[in-house]
Amino acid sequence: MSQTMPPLEKTLKSSRVIGHLKGNSDGPTVIFFAGIHGNEPAGVLALQKVFEELNEHHSEIEGEVIGLVGNLKALEQGVRFQVDDLNRIWNQDRLNSLLNSEGADAKNDDVEMLQLYHKLQHILAHNKPPFYFIDLHTTSSETDPFIVMNDSLLIRKFVSNYPLPKILGIEEYLTGALLSYINEYGYVAFGFESGQHKAPEAVTINIDFINYTLLLTGSIDSTPKTKKVFFEKLGNATKVPSQFYEIKYEHKLRSVDSFKMVPGFVNFQKVKGGTTLAEFNGEMIKTKRMRQLFMPLYQNQGGEGFYYIKKVPFIFLMLSKFLRHVKMDHVLTLLPGVQWRDGKKDTLLIDLHVAKFFAKPLLHLLGYRARQKDKDHLIAKNREAVSQKKDYINTSWYK
Repeated sequence: MSQTMPPLEKTLKSSRVIGHLKGNSDGPTVIFFAGIHGNEPAGVLALQKVFEELNEHHSEIEGEVIGLVGNLKALEQGVRFQVDDLNRIWNQDRLNSLLNSEGADAKNDDVEMLQLYHKLQHILAHNKPPFYFIDLHTTSSETDPFIVMNDSLLIRKFVSNYPLPKILGIEEYLTGALLSYINEYGYVAFGFESGQHKAPEAVTINIDFINYTLLLTGSIDSTPKTKKVFFEKLGNATKVPSQFYEIKYEHKLRSVDSFKMVPGFVNFQKVKGGTTLAEFNGEMIKTKRMRQLFMPLYQNQGGEGFYYIKKVPFIFLMLSKFLRHVKMDHVLTLLPGVQWRDGKKDTLLIDLHVAKFFAKPLLHLLGYRARQKDKDHLIAKNREAVSQKKDYINTSWYK
């Protein structure tokens, strides 16, 4: 990262709606979120700049483009969140409780979630598909830009248009993320990490990413040359191969844990076996073999110390695509101890006595990454059953 440019301001004031442009009613609806974590101002600044330029040049919009701030109070304070991480509390039980009390019990980050929820519901009720939901973030460590996504074929197809590394399977490790909630609707939704929190370069990369996304979705008319310019800008912003990776391990933190990452690690860095990574509750954590490090934590707030990732082989991507198209997961319900949770046929209940025979890679191939357990079952959820791919089949990138 540059050592000559001044860091971004620690705090930032904004309204909930950064910008909202309406154009031809036949176009897409593209929604950008920024500042879900209040110590990540780059996305907000980038959206402000893009909307300013679009208005200044009287750019003709197809459909609608909306920019929303996530955690206004945390953004004003320059902290990740107030009490609860806004990007970890999006579960239906919590939402139902707040909605049933009509928000009377809402405090701090719950207030932010409720306001975002009502904005989201209004958009889904009054705007037209195809919908694109993109959540703009930055990281506490130095990083090349990358995409993080839930694993569905629709989202895979769309993000393949970016010359950036893509991380699959985050939903296995992060519960209550905003994008995981939105993915329940089956639309294109993913996250973009542009750089380190306070790095000015993160704003510039975000601006290029937003503009390329608007060109890719058809929100703005473009020539192949214009699209190529932004494609190359994004490609030049990273030295990490434009491939799919998946998370293999998470070092989870509790509020009572003491954790301090060894200084100097950067995102996507490959580290040798025996490398000391962090101090955790008074003990040093060392790698047992060569690992590729992902999102090492260099901030006080956060529940994930670091991850390990691994490249997903191309043959795995192709095989999973085929198996999902032929709905091979339906065969599993013929086995003893395996059944659908309900008539939606998007969630498997696997008896814990037989779950040990279901290797994680098999479930991944079939699209089951969001997993949890109850007293008797492994509960595995599939994103493909709710996919709204019919809304996208006439777009230029889908054909």
